[in-house]
Amino acid sequence: AGLRPTRQRCALADLLYAKGDRHVTAEMLHEEAQNAGVAISLATVYNTLHQFREVGLLRDVTVSGTKTYFDTNLADHHHFYNVRDGRLVDIPQGLISVSGVPEAPEGKQIARIDVVVQITDKK
Repeated sequence: AGLRPTRQRCALADLLYAKGDRHVTAEMLHEEAQNAGVAISLATVYNTLHQFREVGLLRDVTVSGTKTYFDTNLADHHHFYNVRDGRLVDIPQGLISVSGVPEAPEGKQIARIDVVVQITDKK
């Protein structure tokens, strides 16, 4: 992907991709790294996740305004976000159709459309 394979990048990539497609926050990945004995700062985890996103290895999904998850599944798909436990779950491709999308402003193009359906327990 054009990134230098540093020890820390390789360790984070192993953690990210060893379990198949998943959604992680920087804090979640930092905790996993610490538990695996990888000495790395939270700032480095953030920087690495952003670098991975910039080169197309991850996509980001922002929920509830400020919380960002990083998704290893690069295929077009949408998400359920459980507001009670903070879990982000894929909605299989093709189950949501988006219509009525306006044209992008002049000189711009739509990069992607993300739908995040917030869910909670039934009362």
